[in-house]
Amino acid sequence: MKTPERGNGGFWSMLRQGGVPSAIASVMGGNSAQQMAFIRSLMREQRRPEMLHTPLHKLKTVIFDLETTGFRVQQGDEILSIGALKAEGEDIMEGEPFYTLVQAKRPVPRQITELTGITQPMIDQAPPLIDGLHDFMNFVGDRVLVAHASAHDKSFLNAALWKTSKVNLSHRVIDTMMIARWLEPYRQSYALDSLLMGRGIPIEGRHHALEDARMTAKLWASYLRDIAENSRADTLGDLYACLSHA
Repeated sequence: MKTPERGNGGFWSMLRQGGVPSAIASVMGGNSAQQMAFIRSLMREQRRPEMLHTPLHKLKTVIFDLETTGFRVQQGDEILSIGALKAEGEDIMEGEPFYTLVQAKRPVPRQITELTGITQPMIDQAPPLIDGLHDFMNFVGDRVLVAHASAHDKSFLNAALWKTSKVNLSHRVIDTMMIARWLEPYRQSYALDSLLMGRGIPIEGRHHALEDARMTAKLWASYLRDIAENSRADTLGDLYACLSHA
């Protein structure tokens, strides 16, 4: 199926503005066009300045993790699975988890299967990437994202969002590794396992996206209690200011 050329100014103008004309639906399929429109609309609503005034104990977040074919998104590595949990302040909504596998064009390397348990047949039968992204972003809504060593996850999300919907991630992101560096500046390691052990959080099911998200959520909740007890930051804006000087 032929993809529209970039020289078609009307098509790309509508795409940049978030519109989804019938021409896109005919090229992409109705469901994919609707999913793309939803993702693009959601991205336009993010980064409202009033969110910075939200008290941390009321902040609505989604703590997430990705498993991928490798660590080099610029060289073609892709998302294999997405796991996430919602939280409000330090209260984790354990009963409302999100998890999905997604199809990847790059074969699943043997070492990734050994690490994650994700096999090629599992990926071959998984939903298309656009379906997984649509469902995940619908789960996220307008919440702030939280991840450990978030640069990795953010780069893969950005690549996937651009590939499927021609948008970049516009949600605010909090990195638990950066919080750890701020709260515990003299630690020798800021790896997730080390931080979990330091906080007495059991390590279970490592390298499964949902289980890693669950452990990161517990770490996030632990940091919020620490921040509240020491009056280090009251709002999301305060937290960003503290992290910028860490």
